[in-house]
Amino acid sequence: MNPSQDNQSQSDTDSASQKKELSRRDFLRSCLRGSAVVGIGGVIGVATARSSAAGSVWQIDPAKCTACGRCAEACILTPSAVKCVHAFAMCGYCKLCTGFFDNQPHKLNSGAENQLCPTGAIVRTFVEDPYYEYKIDEPLCIGCGLCVKGCSSFGNGSLFLQIRHDRCVNCNQCRIVDRCPSQAVRRIPAAQAYIIKGKEPKR
Repeated sequence: MNPSQDNQSQSDTDSASQKKELSRRDFLRSCLRGSAVVGIGGVIGVATARSSAAGSVWQIDPAKCTACGRCAEACILTPSAVKCVHAFAMCGYCKLCTGFFDNQPHKLNSGAENQLCPTGAIVRTFVEDPYYEYKIDEPLCIGCGLCVKGCSSFGNGSLFLQIRHDRCVNCNQCRIVDRCPSQAVRRIPAAQAYIIKGKEPKR
């Protein structure tokens, strides 16, 4: 082989090598572009899902709630964003409130041994004989629903559970929804936010 042919062969080899290198770079660039597009698409998808949910919030329908206690355990927040609410207009202000007292209290006083609530979140205040007012101390409430169950079983059901939106992070998929046996948790308009017992909105 003469020197000119040798140089030409070397030049062809170099050219082929450069093309291979360029095609490899192009391939890597296109992969990077593709993954960036997929990533951006994912972000847009999540943002779209969140924005579509932004006009609504999760809430418990008191008419369906069975006070099973799962709201206290399933919520991603500790304590749960679910709190007991009291519909004062429905309350009988009973001396023996079955939402406040254990089923068989030793005495009708606010001693911890007589209370149904495990955290003492219900405050009992004397009004006049035989009437008492019951208020929820929300920082202590864990959303266990024991008071709600007691009030619904033996009283007039003035105690009920609601998701408090000053705490709730409005997850796209609420874990309480997954765990609720009565399908009592649903989305409602954010402008409404709460379902007050006795004033439930039409669906």
